[in-house]
Amino acid sequence: MLDVVPVGAVVVTACALLAVAPLRRPGSAGTVSWILGNFANELPFVFFVVVVVPTLVPLIGEDLSARDQVTVVLMAVVVVALVIVVSRALGTRAAAEGAFRDALGAGWRAEVPSGDSLALDRRRRWARILFVPFPLRPRSVVRTADVAYGPRGSEQFLDVYRHRSEPPSAPTLIHLHGGRFRWGRKSREARSLLFRLAEQGWTCISANYHLSPTPAEGFPTHLIDVKRILAWCRGEGRLHGVDPDAIVLSGSSAGAHLTAMAALTANDPVFQPGFEDVDTSFAAGVCLGGYYGGLDGDDGSPTSPLANRGPVPPFFVVHGLNDTVTSPEGARGLVRHLRAQPGPLVLHAELPGGQHGFGLFGSLRFEAVVDGIEAFVDWVGCRPAGVGLT
Repeated sequence: MLDVVPVGAVVVTACALLAVAPLRRPGSAGTVSWILGNFANELPFVFFVVVVVPTLVPLIGEDLSARDQVTVVLMAVVVVALVIVVSRALGTRAAAEGAFRDALGAGWRAEVPSGDSLALDRRRRWARILFVPFPLRPRSVVRTADVAYGPRGSEQFLDVYRHRSEPPSAPTLIHLHGGRFRWGRKSREARSLLFRLAEQGWTCISANYHLSPTPAEGFPTHLIDVKRILAWCRGEGRLHGVDPDAIVLSGSSAGAHLTAMAALTANDPVFQPGFEDVDTSFAAGVCLGGYYGGLDGDDGSPTSPLANRGPVPPFFVVHGLNDTVTSPEGARGLVRHLRAQPGPLVLHAELPGGQHGFGLFGSLRFEAVVDGIEAFVDWVGCRPAGVGLT
């Protein structure tokens, strides 16, 4: 009986099914679901071409054995799963639009200064999504790598992305990577976002920060590092085209936690040793698939954004409904908490079928998320003078 079971096809089918219906419990199963299903979930077109087509082509015109027949059935299941994945990913744009509509009302488009150039109204970049889903730095964008913002070597390095024309003072997006505060590095995630904005005249920064064996052990050093990045932007960053009055702080997973914490502790001298007088506020925040509880597991701990209060800038919180690593309910809790603070509106988008780490690729889903972020920062008022540089 085992002779008719095509193990490879079974594994492929499992990956596709985990993209559609990931396991959530226990926690280790959720992590495995994310790892195995991520390729199919974020790159279904590539998955089909690289995995499904080579499996089926050799069987065309052949007398199918029992094993081959099982393979064909399993590949049919995979195709159905991929269709579901694509249909959910296509719903990302509607989710982003819904976030604007819920926060600003039915006439939300009139609130965005760009009018007809609103990113969410643009045509999808199908060629890039289908054929080049792995973000490549455009020729119009230059990268200055390994700029030190502190004295601790590579732990305090950042990369700067700018348009080749080097605008002297441009709105600036800082991105903080994920990795559970234990691992990760700059310029690994959200590259589609960094490249897109840099093409349009933004100064974009991707930064390392302090990592530790456990999240709680690293507190507050990693948060202080984020404050140092903001302080660097208001000092040396001006030489790299940073506009200190138009800084957007963004983060993925652990980076999203740091983004929320930085907003709720802006200018708190406790987290700015040696640079207490530097303004560490920012114009807007973007959180992607974040964890927002306490770093010691206690949501009431001061290491949780939910335990800190204070004025906040506009926020755009984005989370996948299928995230099995960081719960969507955690993002909902953060949104409720931010909306209870003094400050502007908070936008919240939940992505149909979205898993953890959706910012790794230039996928159909993340390209639509980037469109939403572009519309958000435009609404906030961060817009480069050199729009159309690309």
